[in-house]
Amino acid sequence: MVKQPMRAKHCQLCQHCVRRYDHHCPWIENCVGEKNHPLFMVYLSVQLVVLLWGGHIAWSGLYFKQSWEWLRHNIFLLISFLLIVVFTIVVLLLLISHLYLISCNTTTWEFMSYHRISYLRHSELENPFDQGVIRNLWRFFCSCHLTAWEKIYFHRNNEPV
Repeated sequence: MVKQPMRAKHCQLCQHCVRRYDHHCPWIENCVGEKNHPLFMVYLSVQLVVLLWGGHIAWSGLYFKQSWEWLRHNIFLLISFLLIVVFTIVVLLLLISHLYLISCNTTTWEFMSYHRISYLRHSELENPFDQGVIRNLWRFFCSCHLTAWEKIYFHRNNEPV
C-alpha cells in the first residue's frame, strides 16, 4: 500500500517497482527504467554495430555464380546473411523508435497505454513531460541525477524547472 511515484510502474514479470518504467525487455531479462535506459540504448547501438559488421563479413564471403554447386557450398553463409539482415532491421527499428520516444520524453509504457494512465489521461497537454527535443535528449543522455517528474508535471509556467 505504498504510494507509487509518478511515471513508475510495478513490473509483473520481475516483481519490482521501476522508476520511469519503459518496458520489460526479454533480451536482457530485466526492466528498462530511469537508471538503466541509457545503458539499454548503448546495448542497442552495440548490437547494431555488431550486426552490421557481421553482415559485412558474411557479404564479403559470398561470391555469386549461378549453379547448384555454388548454392550447396554457400547455403550456410547465405542463410546467415539473411538472418543478420532481419535482425539488423529489428534492432534498427527498435533503436529509432526509442530515440523518437526519448526525444519526446515519453516511455514505451506511456506511449502504448496513454489512455489507461491517469496522469496522462487527465492532462491538458498531449505529453506533460515534453520539454523540447534538445532538453529531452540532454536530460536523458547527459544528466546524472534522477528527475522529480512531479515538479515538471505540476509546473505550469514556460520557465525551465
